[in-house]
Amino acid sequence: MRRPIPSLLLIALLAGCTAGPDYAGPPKILSADTGHRFVRAGEDVGLMDPALAEWWVLLDDPELTRLVEIALSENPSLQAAQARIAQARASVRQDRAGRMPTLGTQATTIQGRLPGLDIQGGPPPSSQQPDPEAGSDDALSFYNVGLNANWELEFAGGSRRRIEAGNAQAAATVANAEDAKVQLTAEVANNYVNLREAQFRADQYRTQIKLQEEILALTYQRYQQGALPLFPVGNANAELEVLKSQFAEAEADIAVLLDALAILSGRIPGSTAEDLSTPRDIPLPPDQVTVGDPASLFARRPDIRAAERTLAAATARIGVAEAARFPKLSFMGILGLGGSSPDDIFDVGELSALAIPRLEWNFLDFGRVDASVDRAGAVRDEAVANYRQTVLSALQDAERALARFGQQRVALAATAQIKSQADSAADLNRQRFAAGAISRADLNLALRDKQQASADLVRTKAALTLAWIALQKSLGLGWQEPAEGAVAAP
Repeated sequence: MRRPIPSLLLIALLAGCTAGPDYAGPPKILSADTGHRFVRAGEDVGLMDPALAEWWVLLDDPELTRLVEIALSENPSLQAAQARIAQARASVRQDRAGRMPTLGTQATTIQGRLPGLDIQGGPPPSSQQPDPEAGSDDALSFYNVGLNANWELEFAGGSRRRIEAGNAQAAATVANAEDAKVQLTAEVANNYVNLREAQFRADQYRTQIKLQEEILALTYQRYQQGALPLFPVGNANAELEVLKSQFAEAEADIAVLLDALAILSGRIPGSTAEDLSTPRDIPLPPDQVTVGDPASLFARRPDIRAAERTLAAATARIGVAEAARFPKLSFMGILGLGGSSPDDIFDVGELSALAIPRLEWNFLDFGRVDASVDRAGAVRDEAVANYRQTVLSALQDAERALARFGQQRVALAATAQIKSQADSAADLNRQRFAAGAISRADLNLALRDKQQASADLVRTKAALTLAWIALQKSLGLGWQEPAEGAVAAP
């Protein structure tokens, strides 16, 4: 008898290999001489790595911190992202379990008729007429109650590649959830700053409307006295109507922003109106700003992590497709009580066993596997392109945010100077009015200019803070490193 050692050795060797390319990491984007500093990082921007979590506390606004904490715990989009993480992890566990044999209970009956087969092994048929009441020798009956087991072995590591892809995709899902936190915290902060600016703007318009109403009354009085023609009255009234329209616009902005903050916090519109109805000063960013370098940006931004893990998953799926070229060996076994009669299943002495090995190899598929491998390769190429685009977009976001932040710093300094000049002009006109050198209408115009300069300064402060928030978002801040790995390695 020939020993089957060579065949078993071949099977063992095949079972130890893994089809498809091994993942070698993402493509390199930056060179050594371009990755050490952002192009638009000025001298007043530090190159130390910023803190990952809770950047909003640097604005020193308790109300904003409270809103962000509520949004992180109650926002439906984040809850959906957490559910997607649970789905991905469950899929990995399912793929892992698929490599193990299954064991269950079963009740089986087999009834068959195979003409010409002498199941009973009796004497050859005689020339006499068969007894119609006698059992047929070519009938097959099998009854069994017990355990059944199934196990499939792969010779090319397709299941290992499938688990590898599942792990990578689960990690990408975790990164996407962290990116959702980055987007959410920035959006909450943006709406909050815009709300405070709109509230201040509404107060300024309210004050300006009172001043303009006095101007209109004084202008109309001088018209009645014959000191002015009619058109200055019309101009004063037109300016009043413009202010009323701007005030109504500010009130509408407040309502819209309150509703946006409510939705982001997982609440119905209108539920945050009482909490935020009291106007507050616009929070300003810290004096010292740190941004790190492009290399640290790649390691920090969750969307880049997600793109990289998606690329790893796509690479592993090439191996899944390649594994279909190789044979699969499956085993099915039945162990229980039974026999050729239903009464045998109650006889503990009638122990039956059935083993069915099956070798499957689709060596002729008319190019189906080749097409599947080509498709998986094209998906991997798309993932490479998406990764490169994500990295380039991240660099663009950071450079643009740095440019805007630097420009808003200059604008704030200029606007503060204009505000100081408007305050000095208003004080001088108060003295001139007290001395009788100018009219009340002229004083009100100067006071309106002061109010407008104040509104412009607040608007510029809001723009600076919004630019700083955009910078934190572009740097991928606002999330914490998970306490443990997303999914264990295979």
